Formats: sequence, structure tokens, C-alpha cells
Amino acid sequence: MSVRADPSFVCGGTDAPLHYLTLDGALRAAVAAQGARTALISRHQGVRLSYAQLDAAVDAVAAGLLRHGLQPGDRLGIWSPNNVEWVVTMFAAARAGLILVNLNPAYRITEIEGALRQSGCRALLIVPAFRGSDYVAILRTLLPQVDGAAVGALHSERLPELRLLIQIGEHELPGYLRYAELTRAPSAAESAALAEMRRTLDPDAPFNIQFTSGTTGTPKGATLSHFSLVNNGYFVGERMRFTADDVVCIPVPLFHCFGMVLGVLAAVTHGATSVLSGDYFEPGSVLAAVATERCTALYGVPTMFIALLEDTRFPATDVSSLRTGIMAGAPCPVAVMRRVVDELHMPEVTICYGMTETSPVSFQSFTDDPLEQRVGSVGRVHPHLQVKLVDHEGVVVPRGTPGELCTRGYSVMRGYWGDAERTGAVLDAAGWMHTGDLAELDAQGYCRIVGRVKDMIIRGGENISPREIEEYLYGHPAVLDVAVVGIPDERFGEEVCACILLRAGASATAGEIRDFCRGQIAHYKVPRHVRFLREFPLTVTGKVQKYLLREQMRRELGSA
Repeated sequence: MSVRADPSFVCGGTDAPLHYLTLDGALRAAVAAQGARTALISRHQGVRLSYAQLDAAVDAVAAGLLRHGLQPGDRLGIWSPNNVEWVVTMFAAARAGLILVNLNPAYRITEIEGALRQSGCRALLIVPAFRGSDYVAILRTLLPQVDGAAVGALHSERLPELRLLIQIGEHELPGYLRYAELTRAPSAAESAALAEMRRTLDPDAPFNIQFTSGTTGTPKGATLSHFSLVNNGYFVGERMRFTADDVVCIPVPLFHCFGMVLGVLAAVTHGATSVLSGDYFEPGSVLAAVATERCTALYGVPTMFIALLEDTRFPATDVSSLRTGIMAGAPCPVAVMRRVVDELHMPEVTICYGMTETSPVSFQSFTDDPLEQRVGSVGRVHPHLQVKLVDHEGVVVPRGTPGELCTRGYSVMRGYWGDAERTGAVLDAAGWMHTGDLAELDAQGYCRIVGRVKDMIIRGGENISPREIEEYLYGHPAVLDVAVVGIPDERFGEEVCACILLRAGASATAGEIRDFCRGQIAHYKVPRHVRFLREFPLTVTGKVQKYLLREQMRRELGSA
């Protein structure tokens, strides 16, 4: 491969070494250094745990998971909003040598079945219901035999690997193990077994499967190692200058890297405090958490920060303890950033860029970067990582020229779980992860994201694959053809627009199309806009020209 002069290549230099640790090793290091300090606060549950108490809870649940038949390497799914149990289970899975599978609380039948089957989950932890989603009913539809199954002895042809269902809550559910039964103190023999297992845990082993739509197709399970997650969390915290005195408000979901890695792991690797403001984002609970817990850092996508600034309770809330935080997941308008700095008292707020497949952060601004750099770029490359920008032939482009962003280093995923073909499509033989994003690098190494190679929609920080929605809508009896595009939206950054060609003699309304989607795919994927067309703009080979379709929809919907 040839390389042009002044190439768009950067490598993150640092004096700080990589840490060869598992998640359990990172937690134990924090316990040793900060045992009496507060590790975790769950405001909506009224729970506060010191690092020593968190460690004891993790020990109990790790022993409980092994007691109920799980073995190292088994996959444990977690389908729950933010709570103490989520955090404890994450570290317990690490201590027990399990692989944690993060499941979006917004998933419905089609998505949860696909994720459980693809990852081969042996066990699944759920809350019974959340915000209108009845998880017990969904699983009963998938697994009608659960009501008559003994705990840990589930058998289903539909999900053949799944054996153990665990539920958070006080009620007894047929076929389910209550989470509380995992929390009893381990016996001496169980503690000895955990200690022996600790000796064999491998930082390079896969620990986490996170499903991402990426740029095309159905969700893929990005497989991340202990090593990649621990170090990415650590360096995210370093860039915000975290110490054990920091108190980090985490209103973003734990099932995303944003909450799990940038939130909890960035805090734990610095002995800081994690604060869960609620089981989901609600402006009032976030403001109350910041004021009461004297939070020093706050996370969110731009729409969350807008909601906080516009909330009627904001003017009376004391946010003077805030110093830093992260805004990520969507482009940040300069006006919003200025208000966050000035009104939310976050002069050191940072911007991040990354993707699930890179654990996730590759670029982040520094706390003292000029405001225009924090708004006009996604910062500079993270330590120990390499990034290059290439053209369509794979040639590195000069600085200031757009090219596809490729990342290499400790953070890159092991691959998509059980999917060598799609892994090979994005991860090349030299170890470069091809992100699908178009970017520019300036002379100082600041990176600016200028577009996407493919058509992924980013709505409120959620990556949405148009193809996934299209494939579902093809199942509607009136739909002949469908093309899904992203339309600019002031609140969410982008909204989903479904453009549909109807079958001859068929009829449908926008409401009927949306009703067809509700309860079957996640709410954020349900098209806000539905347009019925007579034809699509096509290439000479018959492919839909989505960029023309997108511009047409922008004009018609008044968002040009």
C-alpha cells in the first residue's frame, strides 16, 4: 500500500502504561486502595455501597452463579435498565469467568430471540417489566414451557442453549430463580473456588458481547475483552483527570458502552464514585442527583443536556459541584456546548468518538482544549491507539482530506461473536477496524467526523441500521419495497423515515405501518415518518439512490 506525504495517521503517545487486568482485577485494585470510600450509589433504589461492600456483593453473586450450574466461558445475558444489580452482576460475571451479554431494554420479541440465539446465552437475568415492556410475557411467548420448568432446567428447541432464568424482584415466578437467592454469602469452599479461579482468569479472554447494528444488517455481537474494556475505561477517566474524589453521574444506559465503560469502569479504575440517577434518564432525577450527591462529572448525549437545561427545575438546582463529563453519541451544537459549559458549570466537559467495536473510545478532547476544538472536532487520539484515514482504494489520504476512519490497537474487538464473515468485512488482516465513518485530521491531530460511508442512522445516540428496519417492514402484506433513511431532527439528531412502495391494489396508512412495528422492534426504530411513493430514485443497476431519497424527504418534510 502506498502512503502519501503528510499522511492522515496518528498514534496516541503516553507515559501511562496499559494495565494487564481483568474487570475483577480492576475492582480488586480499587477495593485495596479505596475500600471504605463509596463505590456505587443507586438513587432510585436507595442503595449506597462502599468498595468493600460492592466487593462482598460481587463475591456472593459470583459464587451463586457458579452454584447454579454456570461454568467459565458460559454466556450470561442481562436484560434490565440501570440498577445496582446490573453493576454487581457485571463484576460477578467477570469474577466467575463468564461472558456478559448486554441486552437493550427496548428489545422486543424478534430482537431478544435473535440476540439470545446468536450469543448462545446459558442464563438470562431480567427485571419482570420496565416502562411498558413485560419481559416475563415476552419470554413466555418465546418459551411457553418456562412455567413448568424446574429452576435451571429449562429446555427449548427455540433457544436450545438457555437453561437458567433469573429475575430481579420479590415475587416468585414459575421457572425463575430469584436474584436474592444469589446474594447469600459464599461458603468457605465457594470462596476457595473463586480464589482459585482468580488465578486463572485471563485479561485477553472475551468478557462482553454487545449488540450493534453497525452500518448495515441485523445486529452483530461485538466481542470485547477484559483488557480492552478496562484500559478504555481507564484512559477515558484519565482524559477527564479523574481521581478518587470524583463523583460521576451516569444517566446513560449501562447496556451501552457509554454507561458501562465510560461510566462505571472509568470511575472504578480511579477509585471514584458511580451514581445511578434513575433506572432511565429523567431530567428531574438527574438534577437531584447532581445537587444532592455533589457530582463532579455528568454524562449524556446532546438531547439529554438540552432536556436538563430546559427543565423548569434547573434554575433552582445547585450544579456548582460539576467540573467535567462527556457529551457523545451525536454531533454537539455549539450553542448547546456553550450552555453546558456556562450554565451547567462544566468548563472541562469533553467530547468522545468511538464505536462499540472499539470498546468504544478512539478520540476524546482534553479538558483544557479550546471550546471551538471541543465543538468542531472529536478531540485527539487516545493513548496506545493508532488511527488512519483511507480512500476507497485503501490508500492513506493527506491531512485535511476526508477518508474512512480505521482504528488499530488494544481496544479493537475480538470479532463478531460466531460470525467470521461479517468480522472479516470490517476487521482486516493487519488488525485495522474499518469504522464506516468519514473523517478529517488536521495538522494538530484533531479529528472531525464529516459523514458516514454507509447509511446508518444515529437517533439520540442509538445506532440504527436502516436495513434491519427494512427487512422487518418487508413482512407487511401491503409493502412491495421499502427504503429507510435518516431525516435531521432538532431533538434526536436524526429520525427514522420509511419510504414505501405498496403492492398493486394494496393500501396502508402511516399509522398502520407504525402499529405493525410497535411491540416487535425497539421503540426508537419505529419510523416517525412514513411516506408512500410511486417509485424510488435508482441507479442504472437498479439500486436505490438513498442520498437522493434522503434529500427528497428532507425537502418534503421541511427539514432541509
